[in-house]
Amino acid sequence: MQDALRRFQSRLAAPLSPASRWLLALAVIPLAASFALPLWNIRMKAPQYPDGLELDIYAYTIEGGNQGRDLAEINTLNHYIGMRKIDRGELSDLDWIPFAMGALALLTLRAVVMGDGRAILDLAALTVYFSLFSAARFAFKLYSYGHNLDPTAPIRMEPFTPAILGSKDVANFTTWSYPRGATFLIGAFASTVVLLTLWHLLRRSRPLASPP
Repeated sequence: MQDALRRFQSRLAAPLSPASRWLLALAVIPLAASFALPLWNIRMKAPQYPDGLELDIYAYTIEGGNQGRDLAEINTLNHYIGMRKIDRGELSDLDWIPFAMGALALLTLRAVVMGDGRAILDLAALTVYFSLFSAARFAFKLYSYGHNLDPTAPIRMEPFTPAILGSKDVANFTTWSYPRGATFLIGAFASTVVLLTLWHLLRRSRPLASPP
């Protein structure tokens, strides 16, 4: 046990390999590119909306389909069942997500320049935490929207949880909820960081050459 602990501590102090530094530097590219693409897409369809209604959620904003008109239509429908209005002000998580992603990019570049095992382990822990916390907050936000309905709304509905991942039928609507390009780019970044961390910490150190 003590030998394993000493080996682990030695890997924490060991500098990152040149290949790891290059791969970390390249991993910042998909993380930065994710700002240009939506994280998530929500689509609704009903007989009275054969073309469907659509929302795209970005790291910093939300956009409705059909040049933004779908968002207004969805909010009109939500008003009748007592659901809160969906707008940028309600989605407070979008205030901190860009800063968190920027911090991850800076920590990644720090690991590239100054990194050892401790730096990449900290980066991996924060990346996993950010990913899990963001997913949990998204699920909680959808749950909150469907369970905090105004009891004085024109149409009374039982509280419900909108589709978080996949499809779900609510009243006469079918709703689809799926990740979009930015989520896959962030996933590529996170996978690279975690795999490089495991490779660095678990691989054996090269033995020092014996003196002649």
